[in-house]
Amino acid sequence: MATISKQNTFSFASIGIDIGKEVFHLVGFDPDGKIVLRRKIKRLALVSEFEKLPPCIIGMEACLSAHFVSRTLRKLGHEPRIIPAIYVNPFVKGQKIDYNDAEAIAEAVVRPNLNFVTEKTQDQLDLQALHRVRSRLVSRRTSTINQIRAFLIEQGITVRTGAHALRNSLLAILDNRADEISPRMNNLIIGLYEDWQRLDERIESITDEIEVISKHEENCQRLMSVPGIGPIISTAVVAAIGTGEAFGRGRDFGAWLGLVPRQYSTGGKPILGRISKRGSKYLRTLFIQAAHVILMRPQNWQKFSFGPWLIEAAPRLHKNKLATALANKLARIAWSVLAHQQTFDANRDEVTAL
Repeated sequence: MATISKQNTFSFASIGIDIGKEVFHLVGFDPDGKIVLRRKIKRLALVSEFEKLPPCIIGMEACLSAHFVSRTLRKLGHEPRIIPAIYVNPFVKGQKIDYNDAEAIAEAVVRPNLNFVTEKTQDQLDLQALHRVRSRLVSRRTSTINQIRAFLIEQGITVRTGAHALRNSLLAILDNRADEISPRMNNLIIGLYEDWQRLDERIESITDEIEVISKHEENCQRLMSVPGIGPIISTAVVAAIGTGEAFGRGRDFGAWLGLVPRQYSTGGKPILGRISKRGSKYLRTLFIQAAHVILMRPQNWQKFSFGPWLIEAAPRLHKNKLATALANKLARIAWSVLAHQQTFDANRDEVTAL
């Protein structure tokens, strides 16, 4: 087995890195398929260790800090490749230990026709972090609102559907029906209402920051020319796929979002099921929400290039199926806008130069 002092005498076909919080496990193969490197290193020793190695293909699973490690190794002259974990699992031999994982990664990374994760820039990671924080805050706000409603129902008080209705009537309810609500419960509900207000402020602050970014990012501006796509969706798409170079066509992007039917074939007969729901649930949800917004305004359908298709499909498809099909179409248009660096012309099927 190779040691650090002798590593330069080896030619590596590939190296697999199992990324951990504090330590990395490395396994390297030579061109004959023999293991010539098997080593554990500290995270802080990443640069110093790989500076000693000749340039080679280095694989790692898509996980926390994978993009940082990939950018670091690329600066050292290596060819890093980020692999979805689902493609590594078939190569794992024996028990689930770190060295076996690194060996499986080293084998998988040199397989032909494997789809790798596109390396994200720091700006993309920052934008993606904004969306993740905003999504978490929105989820917490929804939970807080539901808890307030549940406590009110326990006291025999119901409020009509909608956050605005609850916000506008909550304090009046607590004042007018103070005799029905105990002081302790009243304090709890007021505390939850204050939490709600703080969450609103944080969500609004992050949303404003996202909108500012969308105004200064050219790709976001192009995406916002697509019907139903605004600052939130445009920045989320740019954060996830950049300019879409990881996909050969819009259909592939739609499939990556899980907006296409799941297919099962046997005996030469394909059977289509429900949508696959693969890929980013967050992006898929945003595109379906955009589709629902468009479907709410049928008077505008004729303005879009896909208007005739939408008018023809609406009577024969359930509204949820129609929204999913439209979301897939919007995703394919979004990819085309990014890939061709052009803006969408709502009156034509093609895009025009910005």
